[in-house]
Amino acid sequence: MNSVSAPTVYLDHAATTPMLPEAIEAMTAEMTKVGNASSLHGAGRAARRVVEEGREAIAGVLGCRPGDVIFTSGGTESDNVALKGIHWARHSAAPARRRILASAVEHHAVLDPLEWLAKEAGAELELVPVDEHGRLDLEAFEASVERDPGSVSLVTLMWANNEVGTLQPVAEVVAIADRHGIPVHTDAVQAVGAVPVDFAASGVDSLAFTGHKLGGPYGIGALVARRDLRFTPLLHGGGQERGIRSGTLAPPAVAGFAAAVTTAVARQAEHAARVSALRDDLVRRVIEVVPDAHLHGDPVHRLPGNAHLGFPDCEGDALLMLLDAQGIACSTGSACSAGVPQPSHVLLAMGRDAAEARHSLRFTLGHTSTSSDVDAVVAAIGAAVERARNAYRRH
Repeated sequence: MNSVSAPTVYLDHAATTPMLPEAIEAMTAEMTKVGNASSLHGAGRAARRVVEEGREAIAGVLGCRPGDVIFTSGGTESDNVALKGIHWARHSAAPARRRILASAVEHHAVLDPLEWLAKEAGAELELVPVDEHGRLDLEAFEASVERDPGSVSLVTLMWANNEVGTLQPVAEVVAIADRHGIPVHTDAVQAVGAVPVDFAASGVDSLAFTGHKLGGPYGIGALVARRDLRFTPLLHGGGQERGIRSGTLAPPAVAGFAAAVTTAVARQAEHAARVSALRDDLVRRVIEVVPDAHLHGDPVHRLPGNAHLGFPDCEGDALLMLLDAQGIACSTGSACSAGVPQPSHVLLAMGRDAAEARHSLRFTLGHTSTSSDVDAVVAAIGAAVERARNAYRRH
């Protein structure tokens, strides 16, 4: 079996980011201990204490109550629990509530369960358009709600786009939905620890996020949900997590997750200032080397570490592999099926054509990123674009 060397320059923090030392320490301290948090004996009570202290720590930095925090396996499960659970509960209480409104640029962890609900459970999915920067069209959204508010079961809008980094108008959407008592879910996987996130202040009814995007372990995340929000559970078993998400809890993972969340949120302002400066430097210098390269997404209201750049007359996948061969890890942000590059649904929704929706690279910086990482990209990008364009023209 051939070994694969680790990249020397890691600029794919939106996909996953290295664990923080604080999270590693907190997690490993619990891994030698035994105890099921649902058991009544001393070992079980000690495990439960770890879980509840983690829940309280997370609630303390996200502006919610401890009872609002439901532990899951990550962002995808949190989104599925919220979208299916809220829709089924609302539709069951009032069968006329069939419509679900979502932005056209949601992550597949949101789009795929919604498409499943439309295909298998009779829901009516409406994808609300976005502008050229990937920001939700609020007029179109309001018109869709007002057309028949009684038929809407829920609204979902990501806090920040995972591909182009655009921050979404969550507060404005909540204000519109709230007039009609429509619950709002937000996928905040990319946002927590990167930008300020306050559950209570935002007015959303449920919020999904995960550990491995902010320096925590893989395999654990949370759904923050108001206590009075009704759910139909996806899993049935021991009744853990308010009966919404049954399953044995993992105290070591909770400890590492809580340490990562509290650390990332405490450092958020400092982190954002540092990585946005690196990001701006990367964008400026890459465009100096490749003058027709251009930035996608909102130029101001965006995630601090996101640089989503388009390179005309290139395939993003070819550029990615050329940089990977030089030890630089980045992403296209879009899907690849059977080896064939697929256009980004986000860029298509932003008005780009199919070729433009395949010519991008997403560089995302995080807590381990340095100026030498930016230097490496700038040094490599010119030759990589030239080679990718030559290959593109031959085809």
